[in-house]
Amino acid sequence: MLLDGKHPESVEQAARALAGGRLVAIPTETVYGLAARADQDAAVAQIFAAKGRPADHPLIVHVLDETGARRFAQDLPPVALRLMAAFWPGPLTLIVKRAPGVAGAAAGGQATVGLRSPSHPLARALMQRCRELGVEGLAAPSANRFGRVSPTRADHVQGEFGPAMLVLDGGDCPVGIESSIVDCSRGAPVLLRPGVLTPSELEAAAGEPLRAPDARAPKASGTLAAHYAPSAVVRLLATEPLKRQLSETRPAGLAVYSRTVYEGLPLWRAMPDSARATARQLFAVLRELDAAGAREIWIEAPPEGAEWDGVRDRLSRAAAAFAPRQD
Repeated sequence: MLLDGKHPESVEQAARALAGGRLVAIPTETVYGLAARADQDAAVAQIFAAKGRPADHPLIVHVLDETGARRFAQDLPPVALRLMAAFWPGPLTLIVKRAPGVAGAAAGGQATVGLRSPSHPLARALMQRCRELGVEGLAAPSANRFGRVSPTRADHVQGEFGPAMLVLDGGDCPVGIESSIVDCSRGAPVLLRPGVLTPSELEAAAGEPLRAPDARAPKASGTLAAHYAPSAVVRLLATEPLKRQLSETRPAGLAVYSRTVYEGLPLWRAMPDSARATARQLFAVLRELDAAGAREIWIEAPPEGAEWDGVRDRLSRAAAAFAPRQD
């Protein structure tokens, strides 16, 4: 059921459903999330069941502000507070030590929890009303089946879960890919997932370098090798190999997403030159090409540069879902 986010009664209905332990798909600036109150394990269990997501794969808890974060965090280290001051509300998730006895299901049983404060005005209005109803945090992974393409419009969510799902419609998501994730639970900050925020931006706010993940890093959303995959086979090709492949063969059901213009391809979509513009449309384009009947989607690899890391990460994981296994 679609709820028009322009109407205050829609926010009220969604907030009361969440307070009552129901699932509601909600807009954020990154992607639509499938939300449940994070403090009730039974409510959170519905997310895992609906998505087909393993229960040990942690969710991100969405909060309004530092006050909400302290409800779920054992402590907020200085580096986390500096990053919050710079980027909250916004597309940044911080992993910190979890407060004992809180949000165990949302954290996938880990001793840490991922926290984010979304900037989407409708999400914030909803969370403010949820706070008034006694709900400080919403566990909200992307509102799609596990491993598939994230939704950036309300109709994407309905396509995944059908008309019975309660969806608060806040229009198109302006960022378009999921948040950057920085682990602050083990001293030095570690970048676990890139987003639209560049490492240099994060390091400037953190006041120290970001480290690369190691084997001891906590599990985090969207970091599996294969993820974000449409139904069509995805191939990620550098500019020249893509040109060469297209000159040699164009299989039936081929779609191409590229900055280079290719005439005569019925399913060609233009990739913007800007990383942020590409992020904004990326998942919608993959869904559109799937719906148009594409069997294969050949994608021109993004340019070098840290601003493209988030897009490159999503495309690499989408292509990995179809890569042959190496035994």
